[in-house]
Amino acid sequence: MIVPGILLLAGSVFVGGRPGIGLAIPGGIVSMTGLVLAFQNATDTFQTWAYAWALVAPGGVGVGLVLYGLLAGERDSLRAGVPVLLTGLGLFLAFGFFFEGILGLSGARFLGFENAFAIGLIVLGVVVLGLGIVGRRRT
Repeated sequence: MIVPGILLLAGSVFVGGRPGIGLAIPGGIVSMTGLVLAFQNATDTFQTWAYAWALVAPGGVGVGLVLYGLLAGERDSLRAGVPVLLTGLGLFLAFGFFFEGILGLSGARFLGFENAFAIGLIVLGVVVLGLGIVGRRRT
């Protein structure tokens, strides 16, 4: 699934314009699905679909828009993709904390999970604040 997703992303840059965005979004979703499945297969943690879906959609949509914006030089796609990607990451962290940290979905809590979650939220907050400051200066 990773290879077809990358091919869709490459095709989006080749096609360009609005049709390119139409290929970039499914390319991001398919690529993220493949990456999540590869991780789950390698670690035998398929129960993480309870919260990993947030990496696929909306996260994969954001990845597709961001990559298309970067590779095709489309700033509007880049600006539209960043908040979608951050939303996916935020949902993944929040639901991951709930299902793993509180419910123990995988059977045992991850060592240091609370610290990793806290650091992830801090990084996400700094990125959101940074984007807000950069966005205000341009307008």
